[in-house]
Amino acid sequence: MRDFTFIVACLLITGGATLSDAQPRATTRDTTTPPGYTLVWADEFTRNGWPDPRNWTYERGFVRNQELQWYQADNAVIRDGFLVIEARRETRPVRTFEQGSTDWRRNRPHTEITSTSLTTRGMHSWRYGRFEMRAKIDIRAGIWPAFWTVGDAGRWPASGEIDIMEYYRGMLLANVAWAADANGKSAWDDSKKPIAELGGDAWARRFHVWRMDWDESAIRLYVDDVLLNETDLQETVNKDGSGRNPLQQPHHIILNLAVGGTNGGDHTGTTFPSRFEIDYVRVYQRTTSAPSGAGSSAAR
Repeated sequence: MRDFTFIVACLLITGGATLSDAQPRATTRDTTTPPGYTLVWADEFTRNGWPDPRNWTYERGFVRNQELQWYQADNAVIRDGFLVIEARRETRPVRTFEQGSTDWRRNRPHTEITSTSLTTRGMHSWRYGRFEMRAKIDIRAGIWPAFWTVGDAGRWPASGEIDIMEYYRGMLLANVAWAADANGKSAWDDSKKPIAELGGDAWARRFHVWRMDWDESAIRLYVDDVLLNETDLQETVNKDGSGRNPLQQPHHIILNLAVGGTNGGDHTGTTFPSRFEIDYVRVYQRTTSAPSGAGSSAAR
């Protein structure tokens, strides 16, 4: 059954041709390892089909932020060298529905939008390094793509969060979060860049490179080598009494395409599908003086 679904998904994604506005990989991809770094993990998305199960697993259902989409595995596919995460308008029954429930995850009998959230959680995580993604994002109303990390230990926000790329409501964001108290309140060092300042729709039709440079002292977040945010890690110790700094522990990666919710905005005027197209994701680490505990559980 899944093979048939894959064929249909490929046709939907490509429209019987090639990915929308895809830039030729042979002339645009940079495979040079940055000086002073070693590539410790990457997914280049060169194998057509489903995402590599050695690299990725899936979040499922309604997960966070009162978002509208139901996360499932079937909305992510690799085609012609790109991972495409697709948000679709489709009605599906919600298996977790409970009549009379006040929980937003359980009080909807049906979902009208599906999408995918991929994560390396439980498979690969890293402490410090250079994280890169080359991708193209949809900036239409209600669409909320993200490339981010969460710490392996602790409950959010005490686990720490790094938003290398997040977009919604006309803003490109670069954020870092930790615990502001012991009651679940989050502290943020955030940055918002109006997409209009970058070039608006014309900018969004092209692929761009998002990057995090992370060491024991700071996190620096970039797009196309433009610094968006810098966080001093002396300031990110959790204020929950633990004395822990969640930005100095291993983090795993999440790639997702959300719709609506607390921040995504109104999607009603947006036609679907919406696509988050990813060329590659790479993690590099310093070749010398690597902090203890750095690395992946299964680097390749």
